[in-house]
Amino acid sequence: MSIKKVGVIGGGSFGTAIANIIARNGHQTQLWMRDPEQVETLNQTRVNTLYLPGHELHPSIVAEHDLGAVVSGVDMIFVAVPSGSFRAVVRQMKPFLQPDVILITATKGIEAVTFRLMSQILADEVPAARIGVLSGPNLAKEIVNHSPTGTVIASNDSELRHLVQETLRSDTFRVYANDDMLGVELGGSLKNIYAIIAGLADAMGMGHNTIAMLITRSLTEMARFGVRLGGDPMTFLGLSGVGDLIVTCTSPLSRNFRVGKALAEGKDIDMIITELGQVAEGVNTLKQVREKAAELGVLMPLCSSLYEIVYNKAPIGHIISSLMLAETELDVEFVVGKAKLLPV
Repeated sequence: MSIKKVGVIGGGSFGTAIANIIARNGHQTQLWMRDPEQVETLNQTRVNTLYLPGHELHPSIVAEHDLGAVVSGVDMIFVAVPSGSFRAVVRQMKPFLQPDVILITATKGIEAVTFRLMSQILADEVPAARIGVLSGPNLAKEIVNHSPTGTVIASNDSELRHLVQETLRSDTFRVYANDDMLGVELGGSLKNIYAIIAGLADAMGMGHNTIAMLITRSLTEMARFGVRLGGDPMTFLGLSGVGDLIVTCTSPLSRNFRVGKALAEGKDIDMIITELGQVAEGVNTLKQVREKAAELGVLMPLCSSLYEIVYNKAPIGHIISSLMLAETELDVEFVVGKAKLLPV
């Protein structure tokens, strides 16, 4: 199978960056954008003025407002829309899809109420499709600036993994493969929570020692939760786990990091989201994960403390208390492929 025509659903920063890579690699590339005015602007100026201003895109990208026109007859589709609208958009796509279409989720989030991951929504809605997960430390502005970047394609389908690698690989964008879809997708979703915490800590003036401890304990919570749901703990040591965690916990380009800094300034979460102008998935993921962790009895003190700050107006110093007092004393909880000792 060869990939000729590719659709990208979602004209945010990451969807646009992925479309730009695909177009530069010589594939027919159509980008679906919800706003007709943005479609017209991009097609005329070659710039996504809302999400990636100042970055000229490849001339062969065609922006479209008609979802059916974008997904009809394509070989591969990347879906990069917010988790809250993911299922609805996929349902709109269904009548136009080829039976064996390759569907790749590039959305890092969890569906409210159902706790379904985006790959699971794809399987729910389009059971005949071939499905994969794209995740990693992929700040869109750095991608379009051609900064060397790595990402992960996860799927049980080895041919799909190879096809995605060939479609996206370039001299500045490296695609690694993994067969643990659950672990890769959870890593991309969970790290958003801890990026908010890192933003809080940064705004509080915490030192390098604190940030290092915060990142490593965040990784422990991510792996602990992921293993409880059936993921491989070793997956969290890769790009989609610790790699993505590091970049979102240290970069001001991270939307979730900026949410944390704004919380530390005393702003209300609704005001922060409005000022941000984009979806910060960590805010939604926080609520879902905290509820699921309580249901499963998984110890996640950092996640629980952030929930208290965001939803119950607890003081921001609560996050440091949880880091110092509420954790277990075991440094490494996992050996290869299994838990060494899970908390009681």
